[in-house]
Amino acid sequence: MTQFINTKETLVTDAIDGLIRASGGALARLDGYPHIRVVLRTDWDRSRVALVSGGGSGHEPAHAGFVGQGMLTAAVCGDVFASPSVEAVLAGILAVTGPAGCLLIVKNYTGDRLNFGLAAERARAFGLNVEMVVVDDDVALPDLPQPRGIAGTLLVHKIAGAVADAGGDLAAVAKAAREVIGGAVSIGMSLGTCTVPGSPKSERFAAGEVELGLGIHGESGAERMQFSTAKDAIATVVARLRDATPAGPKVALVNNLGATTPLEMSVLTAELLASDIGADIRCLIGPGPLMTSLDMHGFSVSLLPLSGEVEALLRQPVAPHAWPPMVDVGPVGIQPMPDGLTPLRPKASADATTEAFLARCCDILIAEENQLNALDSHSGDGDTGSTLAGAARALKGAIPQLPLADLTQLYRAIGNELSQTMGGSSGVLLAIYFSAVGDAAASGHGRARAFAAGLARVQEVGGASLGDRTMIDALAPALAALPEGIPAAAKAARKGADATAAMGKAGAGRASYISADRLVGHNDPGAEAVALLFEKLAES
Repeated sequence: MTQFINTKETLVTDAIDGLIRASGGALARLDGYPHIRVVLRTDWDRSRVALVSGGGSGHEPAHAGFVGQGMLTAAVCGDVFASPSVEAVLAGILAVTGPAGCLLIVKNYTGDRLNFGLAAERARAFGLNVEMVVVDDDVALPDLPQPRGIAGTLLVHKIAGAVADAGGDLAAVAKAAREVIGGAVSIGMSLGTCTVPGSPKSERFAAGEVELGLGIHGESGAERMQFSTAKDAIATVVARLRDATPAGPKVALVNNLGATTPLEMSVLTAELLASDIGADIRCLIGPGPLMTSLDMHGFSVSLLPLSGEVEALLRQPVAPHAWPPMVDVGPVGIQPMPDGLTPLRPKASADATTEAFLARCCDILIAEENQLNALDSHSGDGDTGSTLAGAARALKGAIPQLPLADLTQLYRAIGNELSQTMGGSSGVLLAIYFSAVGDAAASGHGRARAFAAGLARVQEVGGASLGDRTMIDALAPALAALPEGIPAAAKAARKGADATAAMGKAGAGRASYISADRLVGHNDPGAEAVALLFEKLAES
């Protein structure tokens, strides 16, 4: 897999240098490249307890991204998914530890425990006061004697960091860390594993599968199952978390494992807060990429019982910009629509013929969704089919409320419905079209002149003409031929749509930004949708 790196050997050092250069002088590194990679604060006061964490790279922004006032003093970075050496950890300890001592925060992996543990012993031999805590928040495998440390580690960083920043001694900082470790539980889920730089991507997942409880290094999880919806995914995660933590108020940390889109993360967050434990979640951290696993398409949820003291410590501001502030969870805020925008629906009326025709049009567009999306992928963002099908589903559902017996009002009602339910420029243009047709019909024009008036209004507002490689290239000839019947209109629309495949330049729309080599040979998806609609209507 191609990635934006130079070489896998320099990946971590290059990334650290980028992080430091972008820190505005808040961070620095020890002069130990390439074997010792330690990121540390430049404003550090050795009179306070130092917090040192780290481990394998690939979990960014953890851990180097959380170095700063209120969180870590230093982060020791290993190779991707590999623990840093004893010498690197020791260098980090020695660089930041003063008379107040140092707390090492370690995730429960063998390499991290051994290397950080031996470094702690060697630091004590230097006369330094060093303690170590091990985070084991993963509840994917409840019977595992050594649970893994995953995103709950970040709650330890935050709370221990707040205690240290307030001037707490090493005993107080370590006590706070251990209390978080005792209460934090986490579990992850992913639609696939990650891509380790320089190695082929593991394809152990079958299509449509999701894995529960896989590790942050791509290790196999507790269970693999068929994916259905975000709601079901959250329900599965919540069931494990609920069994592992007592009832009562909690803070939830919602973590993006690397490649999950912000849109998906917001859906998952909404489902978490609507789940069986949603009422217990009083505060939220995230959603966002906090403890990632390179490009893993997954998420994790961490929970921590929320006392007054814990809440106060989590609310303390910190310097690292990668840490999102904790927020209170509340209901969805809803405000009334502005005056004049609340839709005025005409009185519904019945007409069996019109209802059947309108439903048929909707069914055609719904059935062609995938074909039109595939065509749009050549010249747009691959959503023409979904946009039209989504509007068709909404319109079909609204049929019982439409004035089917009054075509003048029906045209306007369709325009109003599309303006609310259909996104993108297509939705606006079709809403304008039907509204203009309704206005023309209300002025006494017949069907042909009303349709022509709608087309003229769309061309005026949208700026497209015949030959501009848009839906106009199929719609205009279809409407011109419509007085001869739907079969004639279908033939004219097909001729117009197919002509767009030879057009190497679009005069309007998203395709106007696309080069000719990507356009030629493919029909414009809007024109194709018009042609398919008339052809399917002609068949029936």
